[in-house]
Amino acid sequence: MDHFDIIRTLKFLPGIIIGLTFHEFSHAIVAKWCGDNTSAEQGRVSLNPLRHIDPLGFILLLVAGFGWAKPVQFREQNLRNPKTDILKIALAGPFSNAVLAILLSVILVICVKFVSFTAGSIADISLEILFYAIYINWGLFVFNLIPLPPLDGSHVLFHPFRKYPELYSWLYRYGSLALFFVLIAGSITGKNIFPIGSLIQSLAQGFLGILGYR
Repeated sequence: MDHFDIIRTLKFLPGIIIGLTFHEFSHAIVAKWCGDNTSAEQGRVSLNPLRHIDPLGFILLLVAGFGWAKPVQFREQNLRNPKTDILKIALAGPFSNAVLAILLSVILVICVKFVSFTAGSIADISLEILFYAIYINWGLFVFNLIPLPPLDGSHVLFHPFRKYPELYSWLYRYGSLALFFVLIAGSITGKNIFPIGSLIQSLAQGFLGILGYR
């Protein structure tokens, strides 16, 4: 990793940390709202990044482009309405990233209108970090909706199979392996196996365009 790659990685860091933290916090607090206190007892209903960051997953995210945070745990039997609450918990993470991306877009547009930027200044670097954070959070939103375990979107696709525990376990286990091998293959070949980049770009530029930013 050369000097410029290190600088670019450092600019990505705030967006990654904020995005992962809000993602996992949202899972945890919705689980609590739905009647299960497991995540609260484990200290996951917190905006402290150290409660959510998995060291290995975080390093892989920086160097390989994919990784993970600590999964939020909950007890299904404690939920008030398991059939719908499981979906609420699963979708809370990615949709929190979408909300965060929209809020960051508003902040960026306000900054552009009222702050004077010069190339290389602290304000200019901060704007670039904010811009990266918007794209990262849209990326977390789109990527986590892919319907393969252990991503959040799999809970929606596989939810009908929860009534068949053995089949659900089989789908989850081999679905997770499929996702892992797809990501490894993409990393080795340099090819984007999941063509989600254009969708992320459309969402980011679309909302910025709505707010008047070009």
